Amino acid sequence: LFVDSQIVKWNVEAAIKSYKGDKAAKPVVDRLDVHYQPGHGFTSMGETKESDGRYFISDNKFSKDRFLPVGPLHAETAQLIDISGDKMKLVADHSVYSEPHDSIIVRRDIIKTRQVYNLDEFPNAVMDPKDSGVFRNGKKVTVKLTSQAPAFSLREFKVKKGDEVTIILTNLDKVEDLTHAMAIPKYDINFIVNPQQTQSVTFVADKPGVYWCYCTNFCHALH
Repeated sequence: LFVDSQIVKWNVEAAIKSYKGDKAAKPVVDRLDVHYQPGHGFTSMGETKESDGRYFISDNKFSKDRFLPVGPLHAETAQLIDISGDKMKLVADHSVYSEPHDSIIVRRDIIKTRQVYNLDEFPNAVMDPKDSGVFRNGKKVTVKLTSQAPAFSLREFKVKKGDEVTIILTNLDKVEDLTHAMAIPKYDINFIVNPQQTQSVTFVADKPGVYWCYCTNFCHALH
């Protein structure tokens, strides 16, 4: 209920009876105030065949006075509600990025996380820092390099104006959460590479000059 800033639990059978004229039917089971206007709602496992009716998340809009007004765009709120009984219960409440639109609730046992990638899964992986370098085929240039905290395997590389440049970067660190990145200003390039993962980017070097290539993910005291 966007205007009332509420989540309402209904009895569908009673609602049908009420629609048909049964004055004694009570379709509304419970009401719960939220902060504030709920724009999108999602149930636990609700996007699967195993919807369990246990939880509901309310993605709310217009934080108003809930959070400090740190700028024109304010943080907003997501609230997790236990809907398993007749009386709903608020079980979690936290700020979210403005205009929350899409959430999903799934059981933790079906989430199979990967902390470190397998280097062998990437055909273009640069297996050893010694394999780094600049490889030219006409106007197409491939730059191969690795990252290990806190440095890239190449201190610099040079290409020519007009070259089509492909950068292949392999993160050789094996510690989970030790993510690196590659950013090049003026070329709108910024991508991350997780432990033992290889990523690449291709662009045309059409702006002559000297450009910093730097990591945007903190990885080490000397980063």
